[in-house]
This record gives sequence, structure tokens and C-alpha cells, in this order.
Amino acid sequence: MARKTKEEAELTRCSILDAAESVFHAQGVAATSLQDIAAAAGVTRGAVYWHFKDKADLFNAMLERVCLPFDESSEAVDRAAPAQALQRLREHFSLLLERTQGDAQVRRVFSIATQMVEYNDETAPVRERRLQWQADHIALLERTLGAARKAGQINTPMPLKQAALGLHALLDGLLQGWLRQPDAFDLRRVGLRVLDVYLAGLGSAAPGAAMATPSARAATASRR
Repeated sequence: MARKTKEEAELTRCSILDAAESVFHAQGVAATSLQDIAAAAGVTRGAVYWHFKDKADLFNAMLERVCLPFDESSEAVDRAAPAQALQRLREHFSLLLERTQGDAQVRRVFSIATQMVEYNDETAPVRERRLQWQADHIALLERTLGAARKAGQINTPMPLKQAALGLHALLDGLLQGWLRQPDAFDLRRVGLRVLDVYLAGLGSAAPGAAMATPSARAATASRR
């Protein structure tokens, strides 16, 4: 019985998160109340508060639910040996671009997070979470570029922090531009080409296919 209760609670939590995605996307975050989400989920407002302390807590849980694969990918980049640094970095970018382009849920949540949040006292924790993610990602890129330089994969004299900031800005700009106009370009294909050009500018001797895994090279060849 206890196990069934726990499973039911998890189903309710998932239902609330699904409803939040839908209502946030339709109305924007500021215009959405917890009562709106409760009604869309078919639960009471008290049930929402049982799972989430406030709107910001619910929003961050919604974001983390789709970001888990990307967090795991970031950890894989961090664990990579220096000689594998750029390959793992490119795979990380490829995953992020491909999932954003091909997964409707990821696309919807990223659209909400980047285009539908009005920051105020209520959503301050959302802004703090986003800034922390940004800082963590830039730090990851800096460590990865440092490992690549140590392995002789890049030879730029640019300070690594600046190179990491530029790389993060490149990715963020691609994502936001594509989310505003998805038909404008192929996010994964263009994104990886731009990444390769950026890495070449840092002195990479082996951008693109030379860094890709055999399966990735085969997939690229099949699309030609």
C-alpha cells in the first residue's frame, strides 16, 4: 500500500509538471497562477503546494526534468581525458542542439525559460537558477578548453575564461535565435558547423568529422 501511495504521489507530481508546461507556454509565467496549474492538472491547489513550495520551485523542477540528460552529458565532458576533451565537447553540443530541435518537450520548456519569464520578486529564484546554470556551464567550458590546450588540441593565446564566455554566447545565441524562428535554419547542422569554426579559431587542428565518433561520422555521411 505504501508503495502504491508513493507511486500515486509521483504520478500526481508529473501531472502537475505537465500542466505547468502547458499553461506557462500558453499564458506566460507571470500571468499563470498555481490555481491555473491545479485546474489544468485536475488537482487541488493544496496538492500543488504539497509537491512544490511556490511557483518558482515548480518552474525549476519543470526545467530540471528536461535538463537531466544535459547535466549527465556535462558530467561526461568533465570526466573526459584531455585527449578526448574536444570530442566530448562536440558530442555535448550535438546532444543539446539535437534534443532542442527534435524533442517538443525540450523545445517548449526552453521557450518558456528564455522567452516567457518576467523576472520579479516571485520569480527571483528562477533567475538565480538560470544564472547559476550559466556560470556552471561557462566554468565547464573553461575546464574543457584547458584540458584540450594541455593535450595540444588547441593553441590559442586567448585567456580560457574569455574563450569559454564566447563559446557559451555562441551556443546561447543559436538556441534563442532558433527558438524564435525554427524554420530559419537546421539547428544541429548549422550549430555544429559554427562550433567547428569557433574551435578552428582557437587553433584546433581537428574540428568536425575528425573529432566525431564513428557512429556520428556514419550518420553525417548518410545525410549527404
